[in-house]
Parts: sequence; structure tokens; C-alpha cells
Amino acid sequence: MQGPKGAPRKLNIEIPENVADGVYANLVLIAHNQSEIVLDFARIMPNTPKTKIQSRIVMNPFNAKRLLRTLEDNINKFESQFGEIKLDEKGKSKEIGFSMEE
Repeated sequence: MQGPKGAPRKLNIEIPENVADGVYANLVLIAHNQSEIVLDFARIMPNTPKTKIQSRIVMNPFNAKRLLRTLEDNINKFESQFGEIKLDEKGKSKEIGFSMEE
């Protein structure tokens, strides 16, 4: 972030206690319209045919694309430090989460 005349601006970010623990998700559903991209995060468990959305994030397309690039950069840094994240054959699809097949 830049302040007046290009000087860096300090951003003070606080995390409320009820948010600090985070929310675990192993499934994300993504939808969009012309002006928004919606990410619904859920947690599904084996042998459980039903789940609830744990968190919903609504972003404009500009910020969603910035998130995509930032996430890609962080994954590259992670893999540089810890090794490649290997996806199985199912990883070729866009599905994330448990298989609901019996």
C-alpha cells in the first residue's frame, strides 16, 4: 500500500479472538456473476452425506485474481521449502474434498 507521494503506508490489522483459530475446510464451491466471485468453504467428513458452509467469501474479480496470483506465489514458496505437492490422479479434476461415491 502506498501513502501520499509513494511513501509506504502502515496497515494495522487486528484478528478478533473468534476469528484467530481459523476454520478448517476441505471443500470449496466457487460461483460468479459479472461483478462478484463467491467462495463457499465447507468441511465434509467420510461417511457423512451432508455438510454446511463454514465460511463465505465474496470478492470482486480484480481482488480474486490478485488472490489467485498471491496463492500461486505462496504455493511456489512452500514447494521450494518443503518439496512438490503431489496430486493423485483425482487431482487432475477441479474437485476438492472427499469422494461421495460408495
